[in-house]
Amino acid sequence: MTHSLWRMASRLAAVACMAIALPAGAADQYPTHPITIVVPYSPGGGVDIVTRLVTSHMSEELGQTIVVDNRPGGGTNIGMGYVANAKPDGYTLYTASNTLATNKALYSKLSFDPATAFTSVGKIGEAPLVVVVSQDSPFKTLGDLVEYGRQHPQDLTFGTAGVGSSGHMASELLLRSGKFKALHVPYKGGAPALTDLLGGRISFMAINPLEVVSHIQAGKLRALAVLNSDGTPLLPKLPTAQASGLGDLEATVWWGIVAPAGTPSAVVERLNAALNSAIKSPDVKAHLAKLGAKEQPGTPEQFGAFVTREREKLTQVIEEAHIKAD
Repeated sequence: MTHSLWRMASRLAAVACMAIALPAGAADQYPTHPITIVVPYSPGGGVDIVTRLVTSHMSEELGQTIVVDNRPGGGTNIGMGYVANAKPDGYTLYTASNTLATNKALYSKLSFDPATAFTSVGKIGEAPLVVVVSQDSPFKTLGDLVEYGRQHPQDLTFGTAGVGSSGHMASELLLRSGKFKALHVPYKGGAPALTDLLGGRISFMAINPLEVVSHIQAGKLRALAVLNSDGTPLLPKLPTAQASGLGDLEATVWWGIVAPAGTPSAVVERLNAALNSAIKSPDVKAHLAKLGAKEQPGTPEQFGAFVTREREKLTQVIEEAHIKAD
């Protein structure tokens, strides 16, 4: 090899090494400018509140502002689709909740695949749902409700915030675990469903306890059970699903953070460390407790495995019940 050819080859090799090193170097410096996190609901709701609570602490840890971008609509598919198609550089994130596990089965014409379009950053936490009835309901326990549904399969109704909502999925899991039947009555949001429950026009709801604890304390609603094995601090005396004879039934609302698929692992690890630091802070833990939620720090892999289990479990429910949202 001549000296000139050797010098050219050396330059090419140096350029190749720089090309390989640059992405890692950029990841090490992340973040260098503000981050956007998409919330697929309107401001003021539970997911929005949790996101703002956690990201305010994450921004301090990361040294950059995290801007919350509310993109509601389409059963969360508008916000989810926006992030699925975003550049995988760690500057566009998504607050995931139950719909990340259900929308692939609920919607047949999505432009993206929720199962492959994202990489997990980490779980924030979760809150169990509770089964409630009106004050005039004849059902005093969850066992009463289940037994009546077995004996009178055409009589019971349950309300939800809409097809595929967390309350809908929780109610379907309850029907499966209790081996009884009830008619689904979907509403355009939780508020009108709750109004009809208070008026005795539907039989029961599975709902976040935060939304009904004041009605329970005022004697307008009766809580029958919390749908998990650990109970809820908002209603500490309420029996669990397990104590009510429904085995290992777990129906929760949960939240986590994901990024577009292909986001560098070093960036994901940086975000995960900031997230875990945020949710371990005493004030975040205290605020989550007021929401009836418990923080759940962990690795990206643990959150990804959790979402996969939820998707498998709920896809089976959706398919067997022939539920479709489109």
